[in-house]
Amino acid sequence: MALDFSLTAAAPETVDTDCLVLGLFQDGSLGTAARQIDQISGGAIGRVIASGDASGKLGSHTLLFALPGVRATRVLLVGLGEPAKFNAGTFHRAVHDSMRALRNLPVDNALSTLTELEVASHDFAWKLRCAALAADAQAYRYTATFKPRSEAEPKRLARIAFVATDEAAGQEALTQARAIANGVRFARELGNLPPNLCNPAHIAAQARTIADQHAGVSLEVLEREDMAKLGMGSLLGVAQGSANPPKLIALRWQGGGSAKPFALVGKGVTFDSGGLSLKPGAGMEEMKFDMCGAAGVLGAFLAAVELKLPLNLVCVVPAVENMPDGNSYRPSDVLTSLSGLTIEVLNTDAEGRLILCDALTWTAQTFDPQVIIDAATLTGACVVALGKHASGLMTQDEELAEQLLAAGTRTHDRAWRLPLWDDYQSQLDSGFADVANIGGKYAGAITAGCFLARFTQGRRWAHLDIAGTAWEEGRKGLATGRPVPLLTQFLIDRCA
Repeated sequence: MALDFSLTAAAPETVDTDCLVLGLFQDGSLGTAARQIDQISGGAIGRVIASGDASGKLGSHTLLFALPGVRATRVLLVGLGEPAKFNAGTFHRAVHDSMRALRNLPVDNALSTLTELEVASHDFAWKLRCAALAADAQAYRYTATFKPRSEAEPKRLARIAFVATDEAAGQEALTQARAIANGVRFARELGNLPPNLCNPAHIAAQARTIADQHAGVSLEVLEREDMAKLGMGSLLGVAQGSANPPKLIALRWQGGGSAKPFALVGKGVTFDSGGLSLKPGAGMEEMKFDMCGAAGVLGAFLAAVELKLPLNLVCVVPAVENMPDGNSYRPSDVLTSLSGLTIEVLNTDAEGRLILCDALTWTAQTFDPQVIIDAATLTGACVVALGKHASGLMTQDEELAEQLLAAGTRTHDRAWRLPLWDDYQSQLDSGFADVANIGGKYAGAITAGCFLARFTQGRRWAHLDIAGTAWEEGRKGLATGRPVPLLTQFLIDRCA
């Protein structure tokens, strides 16, 4: 369940809360609320700073109890770093640090004053939404657990209030934050499920729930037979080695009259063994996250619907498993895609582009969208290039690139543009088909984008490679819910 967000105009010292969050800079200077609390408490904060027990270093925090004149049970001092270097990035880090600390405390509710801090070129609404989303992200716990629970559950943060400096802008920001948080949580929960539960049929069932619970949303699900009749040989080639049948899922939101829709397409490989080009065993368990592109576009769709955005929106998910079997597709097979282009399979572990190409073609033919954006955990090469901080963005549309990059910057769900030059297309040449499904060992993320570009010619289209950003590494790593914030902000901006 998402956190309960609220605003308060009350003086921070008068609020009865489990924890009051204040900001402390590295030079010992305090934000406005912190200075006020220090004065009311007779200099209690100043004495802690002077003693060296509290540091304003970014990433630090200090917990104080029972300050005189303050009704809060606890006061959390959060390090803000150097004042001269305080910017949007450090604010984002500080609000996440504060909520990470609260997550580990036995508190039910808290009041944060960090939204009063000045952040260059950013208004109160931006600060509030950023802080609210940070709070919800840090409070998230994977709930569909199979581990035995103790009888006594610890108290956990359920409610957080923020000091209001602009009531009207604040309420709008919290409305957006709630919708985005719900979309992110949906995506994270879907991504974290084990693959024996989260198979193509389960994703279709989750899409059905979205449609059933929201007026104005319709759902269409294509089965294997439907796709075969249409000629989706590329998508079905990937799916043919699995006992779990594929699904092509399409949600529609009609909020914009007769306007052409925006289309989101997400890679939904619910488990990727690599097929006959089998992946190494070490780390293969993380391949349950190979459907995070699908989870991300579904989460963004959910957020847009909850916000009742005045636009038309389509969300398309090709959902399959990529498994080794006696009926699996093979390296050297030639598949005929829905577009008519033939594809030589050089590696069955380059399967995401094979399901996306048919999904992109079908989306374009069926809905004639004004923009298509796909999101996919597509290539390890993108992780090598950009690490875990930025998603890879590829498009030949300059305006669309600027819009997506701006949406990512505003939400701190950032992307970095990679080239999509025709120079790379020759790496996909095949002697046996129109195109090969891999382009060799160099520029793997880019050649994957170039492959998809062949199926989106004449369309305003962008590709997001989220292989590095969709989940956290390690055996306890969780899905992040990216790129829900970026995509939702992009859609919000189109309604401005």
